Amino acid sequence: MLMLGGEALADPNLTHIVHDVALLSSLGVRLVIVFGTRPQIEERLQKRGIPTRLHHHQRITDAATLECAIEAAGVLRTLLESQFSMGLSNTPMHGARIRVCSGNFVTARPAGVVDGVDLGHTGELRRVDHQAIRRQLDMNNIVLISNLGFSPTGEVFNLSSEEVATQTAISLSADKLILFGSEGGITDSHGDLRSELLAATARRWVTQYLAGIENPAEAHTETARLLQAAADACEEGVPRCHLISYQRDGALIAELLTRDGSGTMIVRESYEQIRTAEIDDVGGILELIAPLEEKGILVRRSRERLEMEIERFTIIERDGAIIGCAALYPFHEEQVGELACVAIDHHYRGGERGDRLLAALEDRAKTLDLSKLFVLTTRTAHWFIERGFKEASLDELPGEKKALYNFQRNSKVFFKPLG
Repeated sequence: MLMLGGEALADPNLTHIVHDVALLSSLGVRLVIVFGTRPQIEERLQKRGIPTRLHHHQRITDAATLECAIEAAGVLRTLLESQFSMGLSNTPMHGARIRVCSGNFVTARPAGVVDGVDLGHTGELRRVDHQAIRRQLDMNNIVLISNLGFSPTGEVFNLSSEEVATQTAISLSADKLILFGSEGGITDSHGDLRSELLAATARRWVTQYLAGIENPAEAHTETARLLQAAADACEEGVPRCHLISYQRDGALIAELLTRDGSGTMIVRESYEQIRTAEIDDVGGILELIAPLEEKGILVRRSRERLEMEIERFTIIERDGAIIGCAALYPFHEEQVGELACVAIDHHYRGGERGDRLLAALEDRAKTLDLSKLFVLTTRTAHWFIERGFKEASLDELPGEKKALYNFQRNSKVFFKPLG
């Protein structure tokens, strides 16, 4: 499932998106495209001198506005059909022979009167004819669905493209819902792209964002709408949703066919696995920690030592690659454990992976009846302080560890009690 808003259809990069979709279709991927018309409706309203009226972020669709919506949907459907019909020998579409179809797949009903305001021809999605869509997909057709819905009485309703995309993906039990926006995904407070986001976190972020907006007119931004749509789809059974940029050439292919993608993937459950390391993981761990050893952040470990201590390690695995690790060395007599060799691949920092790894080792320490954790660090003190560790003296170290302390490294000691 793909959702292209009206902004995406107006962007110069649309041709490249069509080429990428054509490539996926040639590989046998079954595709449904939902497209929106917001800016195109606005453009037609302005040309005709018709004011835009909103209520609770929904467009009030009177007869004149509905005419603009129908016209915009028809023009954009024709645009997409023409794009997928290209086949010149000097273009990526040469020999593609793609067939697209559209129709009355979406049944809608009027949104009605909300808080005393009649929304007119603004509608709510009632049903998606997923069986008819599947028949078209079985014939290797790409299905185009606009933001218009139809009633059994022959009425036409203006719907939210996000709602149509979400409900269609849910009805089809789609493997993925890919939402195109102007941004390349979701960034954290440091401006770093989040390659993965749990649906529950996405929902919480949207709720917090909407609650903090003073001006209701500014609340439902594109990012908020897309994030909410992704959370809705995941919670209703779509395994993965992706937020990518319609302005970046190749974003769709990069998101689907590379490990790290190009945007943000929203998932019900993380497909990154935290587990105890095994002997076959030694090579991956060595590759992960080598850059940190070179910088003096981690103490060097030989392959032989790592092989002997592999059961002490916990790793984060992503698509077969080790992107994080940490080790726990218990001192049973003192009921304390040493947290060591904490490392996250620099491409995956900023996604709470260190916190998840720490939580896993804390749980492991509790099963060993340890009451405290300690860590020796030279460069990452603040990270541990922010997570409840407090600086301590060398005298508080277990006797065995104290005897092995490297005064040349001059590492600081931090302890954290386990509740």
